[in-house]
Formats: sequence, C-alpha cells, structure tokens
Amino acid sequence: MTAHDFDEDTLRALADEGNETALDRLADLADARGDLDELSELLDEGSRHAGRLLTRRAVERRDPRELQRLSDAGSKDAETELERLLGDGCQS
Repeated sequence: MTAHDFDEDTLRALADEGNETALDRLADLADARGDLDELSELLDEGSRHAGRLLTRRAVERRDPRELQRLSDAGSKDAETELERLLGDGCQS
C-alpha cells in the first residue's frame, strides 16, 4: 500500500502529528487538483514540498511576484528561481 492509498483525512491526521511524508502527500494531492490555496496553506504549515510545487508553477508562468512571495515565505527554491529569472534579462 502506498501513501496515495490513504484518504486525505488520514493523511491530515498524520500531518497534524508532525509526519512530513503525509504533509508531502497532501501537497501532491492538492497539486494534482490544481488547488493553489491548499498548497499555500501547506507551505504555511512548513511543507517544503508544497513550496517546490508552487515554485514550479510560478516558474512556468514566469511570475516574479509569486516567486518573491514564496521566497519571503521561506522557499529557498523560489529565491533561487527568482534570481535566475531576474538574471535572464541582464545577459546579452
């Protein structure tokens, strides 16, 4: 049985007890649904995986404001991607 076989209530209960893998699986489910609000809430709960998923979406949209927001929320990936995105315009 994989983590994806568990219902969201079970995963939420495990995440609330501090299980980071369950928190990551909740982020995967939210990402699959395209639920950006849920991903943002999971990031606020400390899910680095949610931050990576949100960063990936912001990079795809080339959205520096969202990358800055994610960076401010503690996502190192977003900080790196923001610097890369901003640096792309400075190269000749």
